[in-house]
Amino acid sequence: MGPLRSVVLAGGGTGGHVYPLLAFADCLRRHDPGVRITCLGTPRGMENDLIPPQGYDLRPIPAYQLPRSINMNLVRTPGRMWTAARAAGKVIDEVQADAVVGFGGYVSVPAYLAAWRREMPIVIHEVNVPPGVANRLGMKFTKNVAVGFPHQPQQAESLRDARVVGVPLRRSIAGLDRAALRDAARARFGLRPDLPVLFVAGGSSGARSINLAVAGAAKELARNGVQVLHVMGARNEPVPIPTDLPVPYVTLPYLSEMELGYAAADLMLARGGAMTVAEVAAIGLPTIFVPYPHSNQEQKRNALPVVEAGGGLLVDDNEMIPAWLERTVIPLIRDPHRLAAMGTAAAAYGRRDGDVALLNFVYEAVAR
Repeated sequence: MGPLRSVVLAGGGTGGHVYPLLAFADCLRRHDPGVRITCLGTPRGMENDLIPPQGYDLRPIPAYQLPRSINMNLVRTPGRMWTAARAAGKVIDEVQADAVVGFGGYVSVPAYLAAWRREMPIVIHEVNVPPGVANRLGMKFTKNVAVGFPHQPQQAESLRDARVVGVPLRRSIAGLDRAALRDAARARFGLRPDLPVLFVAGGSSGARSINLAVAGAAKELARNGVQVLHVMGARNEPVPIPTDLPVPYVTLPYLSEMELGYAAADLMLARGGAMTVAEVAAIGLPTIFVPYPHSNQEQKRNALPVVEAGGGLLVDDNEMIPAWLERTVIPLIRDPHRLAAMGTAAAAYGRRDGDVALLNFVYEAVAR
């Protein structure tokens, strides 16, 4: 298959959709600098903050949440969806796209509909079990479905024939050498080079239960020489941290350069979002996963294979209290041999080539 001339990428709303889209866009551009890349997004999603600064053309189109129950929104949905599909179709026609690649989110549905009406190749990338609503609908229009993790085809009938390609990761993370960057990363945050670092991040929105537990354990962690780099989340109220700790405890509302946090860390404490799981596994960072409890348990399903491979620990959100952290984190983070074994196990499960594997799958789909 020769180089693609023009590709439309659809995905928005959350980082779980936008970050793999951006990583794939970068991969497309590396392999063919002349390809035209057009991204479809919602008018208010976080894609508006993330995609244009990377130099990609972002076209907002109307996108509507698909109702999960019978109500007036269900009655209005077909008309709204075809309105959105017409808007997506105009973009597809204008840029003369060869294919549509969707990463989920409600903006993907009109893109799938518009491409289907034009009998264009559609490729779907899915990272969750069960698949998101938008991608489940898109699967009615194409058999070109790629997934991020080996467990997905085993756990979801709709993904049984999907190709496991991994998750496209930003090059700053996929190419990360944690050991080589460790001292510089710690200096960036004002952390000491000679003491272990716990990196805490509950996703872009943060996780209040994790924030409170770590703050509550701060004195005991510090007394045992454990430094903390704590990303609290831009949407969370700051949690007070004890003052006059004997070792650094650094708090941030948000961290865009996650690779620096990963490089500084010996151990991570995080939720179980698909992107987080893919990133920490790929770079071999031992992680304690605290899956988001108010959902269909997809975060637990994301993290469990890494834990079963020996690359992390799993704890329920309601067990995330200071006492649990003190008795678990302190002996673990002060055991370099155990951390090294966990890191090796995580890296053996993870993969760094999801962007290239997805690109090859897109080439195959277009050739067919």
